[in-house]
Amino acid sequence: MIAFIKGKIEECGEEYVIIDNNGMGYQIIMPPTEINKLKNNSEVVKIYTYQHIREDYLGLFGFLDNEKLSMFKMLINVSGVGPKAAISIIASVEPQNIVLSIITGDEKSLCKAQGVGKKLAQRIILELKDKFKNYDFLEQKSPTQSSNIGDELEAIGALLALGYTRQEAVGAIKNLDPSMSLEEVVKQALKSLMRG
Repeated sequence: MIAFIKGKIEECGEEYVIIDNNGMGYQIIMPPTEINKLKNNSEVVKIYTYQHIREDYLGLFGFLDNEKLSMFKMLINVSGVGPKAAISIIASVEPQNIVLSIITGDEKSLCKAQGVGKKLAQRIILELKDKFKNYDFLEQKSPTQSSNIGDELEAIGALLALGYTRQEAVGAIKNLDPSMSLEEVVKQALKSLMRG
């Protein structure tokens, strides 16, 4: 298994890059959002990769950070989600927002990705929901701070129910004191949103 490849970008296509590593060119399929970051880059880059092997296909899929690679691996383990659908989801939605969509059952966000319909989005939510029970999508916190993830999710749910977007809700609570009660978090978030 190839975990990552370091080298210089030889070519950027619409769906792939070719990276030169010691005179060998590796074609790596990547989300267009990642490819755009590599265009006109003459430095040595590191691409985290996943080698996908089927009877009739061998391909390398790559990302600029491990978080996206981890999300990709989780997505392709969902029945019906192939590597191209997983790449499409990651290109359309940031990993933290994918997690939030899964936790909150927001299938519409997942359906923004090309090739992902309602049934597939529901399957992704159903199969991955348990994996993210303790996932802290707001920011990396210490273990003591992340114990209030349930309250944070409820606060976001309350703000969504009041008509705020997911992005507004997450933005409003991410810098609040994690030791506050759920009620206080919602109150402070509402004050912040009304000011903004």
